[in-house]
Amino acid sequence: MQPSIQAKQAEPATSTRVALYLRVSTGRQAEADLSIPDQRRQAMAYCASRGWQVAIEFVEPGASGMDDRRPELQRMLDMATTDSPPFEVVVVHSFSRFARDHFALEYHVRRLRKAGVRLVSITQDLGDDPMSVMVRQVFALFDEYQSKENAKHTLRAMQENARQGFWNGSKAPFGYAVVAAEQRGAKTKKRLAIDPVEAETVRLMFKLFREGDGTSGPMGVKALTCWLNERGYRTRVGARWGIGPLHKILTSPTYKGEYRFNRKVWKTKETKPDDQQIAVAVDPIIEAGTFDAVQATLKAKNPKVMPPRVVTGPILLTGIATCADCNGGMTLRTGKYGRYRYYTCATFAQKGKSACKGRSIPMDKLDRMVTERLADKLLTPERIGDLLAGLMQRQTARDEDHGARLSALRAKTADAKGRLDRLYAAIESGIADPGDPTLKDRIAAVKTERDLAQIAFDRAVAELNPRARITEESIAAFVAVMRQNVLTGDTPFRRAYIRSVIDQVEVDDTEIRIIGRRTTLERLVMGGGATPAGVPSFVRKWRTRQDSNL
Repeated sequence: MQPSIQAKQAEPATSTRVALYLRVSTGRQAEADLSIPDQRRQAMAYCASRGWQVAIEFVEPGASGMDDRRPELQRMLDMATTDSPPFEVVVVHSFSRFARDHFALEYHVRRLRKAGVRLVSITQDLGDDPMSVMVRQVFALFDEYQSKENAKHTLRAMQENARQGFWNGSKAPFGYAVVAAEQRGAKTKKRLAIDPVEAETVRLMFKLFREGDGTSGPMGVKALTCWLNERGYRTRVGARWGIGPLHKILTSPTYKGEYRFNRKVWKTKETKPDDQQIAVAVDPIIEAGTFDAVQATLKAKNPKVMPPRVVTGPILLTGIATCADCNGGMTLRTGKYGRYRYYTCATFAQKGKSACKGRSIPMDKLDRMVTERLADKLLTPERIGDLLAGLMQRQTARDEDHGARLSALRAKTADAKGRLDRLYAAIESGIADPGDPTLKDRIAAVKTERDLAQIAFDRAVAELNPRARITEESIAAFVAVMRQNVLTGDTPFRRAYIRSVIDQVEVDDTEIRIIGRRTTLERLVMGGGATPAGVPSFVRKWRTRQDSNL
């Protein structure tokens, strides 16, 4: 028996398995390699002094300690709470590296304890007795307070930086680039500047949404996404466009020069009050009028804005015809078992004479009067030309802006070609190895940059082509298409075209007023009148002083 006892005593004891959790709070610290290596060195020395075996490392570069939704932290917690965790101790440099929220710290410490795993700090060595638990909680409260104070001072400095018109270091929106503006001591102040190539893609998005590509009418967000992806347009990182990112571009006021800093709470994504937001002036890519028109169209296309019966109903002027007295809708009423049909004031029909005196008009008569009036008085080349004379003048005024865009794109293309020539020259002179994979990747990247710049330049040149503008020929083609579609065809088809031109038919005792918008005509003429525009919203009075059909 004695030899077996001696053999058992000679077996080495199993060493404690340890997981190291290393974190820095900013990406700048992580990139500069300032803190992670130091944490690792001290943690390894601490474990070696106790004979512990480091089984695994979890490194969290550039993650805030106030948020416990960190990928590496969650992966470590998942491994620690399995049936057979691969480690018995989690070692951190300090408890603030694990969490700076005292509630989150205590919650996860107790969660680890239930799984048989301890949390150990090499700079705050505490036990598990009640006194140590209290001291740890006090440390956590101080860490949380310090973090919030630092965040407050940092935000104050960033707000002042934004008030001065500088960029605070986040990723630039698509269409813009971050450039150095001025040097203040050791710090380089930066601003947003238009990226000539990406800006052309943004302009194309807005143009397609409003006017289409010449073969169709205005596109919706989904159709526009498909159009871009089918033709090889990609995001900054080379991915295909999605509905969400594209909708964000179409709705971001940055593109009309109104970027706002400190707009949302970073943790909850809730919008902050206007007095806490800082307006930063940036160079606009899209004209303010164009941007606002796109927002109105997006709002009008929202299914919550317009009831489905207005779009799919069998009545030609549903949702357009209104009573001049109460501004209520005119709805269908029938007589003689359906033999006679009338547009009748809905307010009068539902609430009686106390709400509106009421009026009715035969349906066929009103439909005929509206369609013939549109065809004879509005849908003529002369009338459309008069209404759009201002737009044609603005097209001429844009030539100077196009010249600046072409110059920037030409410079971008020349810069890419120059860098490519220098790379080829380095290969020919033997300075660079043509077989180097890094060099091949660099040449491919510069080629892509050159090709994108050239495509953007060609597209900007095409916009100066008279065929891409409103001309007498495009007006004549639009009038021919619209007259045919308004006067003939099935009711749903005619209704879609009528709604694309006018917003309201106001029925009075002695006259009928047709109200429309010049902007709608501009968009339809640019699209050739190929398809109807988007569904108008509930807003009736788009033009407050003068309508398009006096």
